[in-house]
Formats: sequence, C-alpha cells, structure tokens
Amino acid sequence: MHKILIVEDEKAISNLINISLTSAGYLCECAYDGLQAADKIEITNYDLILLDIMLPKVDGYELLEYIKPMGTPVIFITAKASVTDRVKGLRLGADDYLVKPFEIIELLARVETVLRRYHKTETRIILDDLDIDTLSRLVKKNGIVVSLTKKEYELLLLFIQNKNIALFRETIYEKIWENDYMGDSRTVDLHVQRMRKKIGWEDKITTVYKIGYRLEI
Repeated sequence: MHKILIVEDEKAISNLINISLTSAGYLCECAYDGLQAADKIEITNYDLILLDIMLPKVDGYELLEYIKPMGTPVIFITAKASVTDRVKGLRLGADDYLVKPFEIIELLARVETVLRRYHKTETRIILDDLDIDTLSRLVKKNGIVVSLTKKEYELLLLFIQNKNIALFRETIYEKIWENDYMGDSRTVDLHVQRMRKKIGWEDKITTVYKIGYRLEI
C-alpha cells in the first residue's frame, strides 16, 4: 500500500484529500506546517508527498529543497495559479502542480500518474473477492479467471481507483474512450452493465441517479 504525506495547513482541505485518498486505497498521514512535515519526512519513507506552498513556519519551496535529495516525488497543491508560480515550482523539482480548487478525480489521476512514473504502482490489487494482476491484466474472482474486454478491464480499474466516489458518465467516457463526451450515455451504460455482471458486482457498482456510477466498497 502506497504511503502519502499530505502537507496542507487548511484542515478542511487536508481532511478532504485524506478521506478521498484513503478511500482509493492509499495510506495517508497529514502535516499542517513545514516543520511538522520535515519531522515526519525525517523518520518515514513516503511514496509521494502532496505539498502546499504557503505553509506556516517553513514554506513549500523551502521544504522541497529538503525533500529533493531523498528522491521522493512531490506534487504541489496550491492556490498560486500564475504561470510564473507553476514554472517556478516545476523548475525547483516538483513532479506536478495542481491549482486549488480542484476535482478529486483529477487529484487521484495525477497521484496515479506520478506513482507510475516512479514505478511505484501496484502490480497486484486485491479487493473484496477480486484479485487483479495489473502486469498481465488478469482478473480472478474467487480464484476463477474472468474474461474482460480491454474497455471493461479499464472500467474496472477506474472504479477501483475511485472507489466510493460517484463518477459522472461524461467523466467515465472521457477517461476510457479518450474522446469528448457527446451526451450519449448508451456506450458507457452498456459497458458498465456488462463488466459488473461478469464480475458479479451488480450490488457494488451502483447507479447514481442523474450522475453515473459508484463502486461502493
């Protein structure tokens, strides 16, 4: 399980990120100022650090200089939205830069991308009665192989990565089919229905009225 440190002084934002990442299967810790974060980083090896820039005591730029020699990837999460700020953050060594306010699904996607870049993605996912080998793309339910199409497999991973989060149909379509959503939900609905039937998760991947679907685990 990947361990992530959330360095954010606004507790409401920190709690939201913590809850969302924990629901997605990550192990999270929080720090509310730069000194507290430095203390935690000194004694714990994290797979990723989510770092605000405007922090009490030690700001995010200074903390990044402390983190860089350790080789731990960092995503800046900040209200500083100008191009100059983005360029500065990336040039200092941040792996990504996310501006507040942001959608949780975007944060999850960026976390996954950075972890993959550092070869820290899970090669095996065990959730409920499913066992998924992400290298071979093999899915087993109670030890029995389930035959999924490429799109069905990608849908399953999308739901697992965003479990307990309601996903809009347009978001699902744009993520899986990599095209702009044109307002026709039949493609999404058909693939979701076929996938959840194959894995026997009709009661877990639920329809959310006027929104889309949610994996409830």
